[in-house]
This record gives sequence, structure tokens and C-alpha cells, in this order.
Amino acid sequence: MGEPVSLQVFDVTASALAAERARLNVIARNIANAEVSGSATAPPYRRQRVLFESVLAREVGRGRGGLPPGAIRARVDDVPGEFRRLSMPGHPDADAQGFVLFPNVNVVDEMVDLIDASRTYEANLSALRTWRQMLRQTLEMAR
Repeated sequence: MGEPVSLQVFDVTASALAAERARLNVIARNIANAEVSGSATAPPYRRQRVLFESVLAREVGRGRGGLPPGAIRARVDDVPGEFRRLSMPGHPDADAQGFVLFPNVNVVDEMVDLIDASRTYEANLSALRTWRQMLRQTLEMAR
């Protein structure tokens, strides 16, 4: 017999919270490195993003990572794209033409993602609280 539905709901919601927390951490890292220049020997930071993947329902029991079907997996991946190239003659990281490479991070886009991730995290937390309250009421009724 499988795991009780109530524990599966908790695990799925907890996995969504962990995935959004990972997203918030990546966004913070992107913002923190947005203006850190690179050089010819050390390229600049490359923007990262979190990719979400749902655990397939066809997996029996707990899948890879101990997650039940319906749970969310998150993995971090680099975002391809050109680095920003600014003319800054005299900068220690400037190339022979006076250009400096900066990360492919747009802080405005990161702030929009931050708001979205924060709201999604709060929505999942609210769902978890509602589930807990319903479970508590069910237990009270069973007494």
C-alpha cells in the first residue's frame, strides 16, 4: 500500500517550496554578480536560471530524489547569451580595444522574476497552511 494522501500533499507542496527557494537563491546570486566584470583570463559570471520539472505520475512510489509523483524538481542551468560589452578604457579588465565584459544579467528582469518567485512561494506556503488546517479539522471531527 502506498503512502497516505496527506503525506503526499505535504511532500508535493514542500517540494514546490524548496524549488521556489532555490529560484530565489539563484535570482539573488544573479543580482549580486550583475556588475562584476570579467577579463580575458576569467570570463564574467553567466546568468543562471532554475528549471522546474514535475515528477512523473507513472513513477511508482517515490522517484529519484525521494519525491512522490506530482512533486517539483528544480535544477540550475546557465543562460546562454552574449555578455554585455562596455567601453571602459583604463579599467583593469579592459581588453586591447578598451572594452570590458559584464554578465548577461538584466537587473530589471531579475527583479520581476524575484517578485514572481516570492509570490509563488507565498502561494505554496498558504496552500500548505490550508492543508494543515483541513487536516487538523478532520482530526477534530474524528474524535
